[in-house]
Amino acid sequence: MKAKELLVSAGSLLLAGLILVVAGNAVAPAAAASAAAEQQEMMETLLPGSTVFTPEEDTGTDANITAVWKGEGGWIIETTVDGYAGPIRQWTGVDSNGHVTGLVVRDMEETFGLGRNALTDIDFLVQFVGTSGEAEVGGGVDAITGATVTSRAVARGVSSACAYVTGADVSTSATEWGG
Repeated sequence: MKAKELLVSAGSLLLAGLILVVAGNAVAPAAAASAAAEQQEMMETLLPGSTVFTPEEDTGTDANITAVWKGEGGWIIETTVDGYAGPIRQWTGVDSNGHVTGLVVRDMEETFGLGRNALTDIDFLVQFVGTSGEAEVGGGVDAITGATVTSRAVARGVSSACAYVTGADVSTSATEWGG
């Protein structure tokens, strides 16, 4: 009797696992298409006037740059910079003249209510639009209240993105944590 119960339980687990695999495979293409559409929409927002984005190999020495896409009117630069609680991944749109056209923080692990506000604080993010070159907290960019380290990290990512397009050297003073 015990063997029969064990066999029924094992069969049920096997069937449940099979259902999960089939369902996962059925949903995967739709999820991938949705992610691709979201990425395309975000890129078009960050670099107005561009609709085609081609991945470009980053041959520079800036370790903050993790991905580059070339659009008709400029570039989308993905940077990953250490913040207060971990890496901050963001996309910066930069036109062919080296001016920021848009910025979005894609992922971070910063403190809720403080640094994490960089995800949604439009007043903070919009400060970077139209700038070029070295973006610096206290030098034209106001920090998020209580989140100076996070604000500096975002500014460092923007500076790296602009430097990629213009060929400028990014100052190391903006990359130090500074407490």
